[in-house]
Amino acid sequence: MRKALMAFAAMAILGLTGTAMGQQKDTLEKIKDSGSITLGVRESSGLAYALGNGKYVGFHTEMAERIIDDISKKIGKPIKINYLPITSQNRIPLLQNGTYDFECGSTTNNAARGKEAAFAYTTYIEEVRIATKKDSGIKSIADLNGKTVATTTGTTSVQLIRKNKRAQNIDFKEVNGKDHADSFLLLESGRADAFVMDRSILAGNISKSKNPSDYVILNDVLSVEPIACMLRLDDKNLEQAIDDSIVRQVKDGSLETLYNKWFMQPVPPSNTVVGLPLSDTTKYAWEHPNNKPMEEYKENK
Repeated sequence: MRKALMAFAAMAILGLTGTAMGQQKDTLEKIKDSGSITLGVRESSGLAYALGNGKYVGFHTEMAERIIDDISKKIGKPIKINYLPITSQNRIPLLQNGTYDFECGSTTNNAARGKEAAFAYTTYIEEVRIATKKDSGIKSIADLNGKTVATTTGTTSVQLIRKNKRAQNIDFKEVNGKDHADSFLLLESGRADAFVMDRSILAGNISKSKNPSDYVILNDVLSVEPIACMLRLDDKNLEQAIDDSIVRQVKDGSLETLYNKWFMQPVPPSNTVVGLPLSDTTKYAWEHPNNKPMEEYKENK
């Protein structure tokens, strides 16, 4: 009898624990109870980056702050934002274990990641390209033969070159930076001949470099990818809140104004202009809200 009661008690505890864990999945309730949210932020992305002293800026960072402001109005109380720097390598594990609640950086929505995390509406259509120094002699993918190519740990950019039909029989050495700034430093210091990454990241790092005129982004497009805010799987209430805010920012024109602020006007810390006009593909994604992964987007192209 005693063993049966102990077993019943254990099952009850497990049931309560399971319920509690289930409740924790609703991030909006957690935010409402705590009055705070943890936002994953990037330190060296073209869409989001750090200025130092705990200050994080950029198109996607400010967009995320506006999303959180809309969530604050939705739940009827102020929300304190805790900023957590993340990298391409640790962004999914730290999201899954609850270290942060969502991120709006430069993460591509693809089918593989869709099994591990959820994505809000697409807010930027990215092109993966190649940056190099103007005097490198590299004019296309074919010129990478025998060269050293940098990319960032946790990204798939170099694999895109290896899969590209134009890169058949090309042999190059791959080196990895721990983040995008580190990868660009490999190019800047001459330890790499080219840096393969999202065009916005390449342009952003070039604009903040010592001599921006020394670099060129090649015309070769390796991939076209939808970029979106990432959150935990089955966090439907938060996903809806993020999507609602994105639609609101598109409809009232504030998202386009924000885009122009960060890509067509002087930005800190160097007060240079990145110079990436809003593309037709990104504008189309805004006008037709969806969270389709890269694979479906390519099929529709």
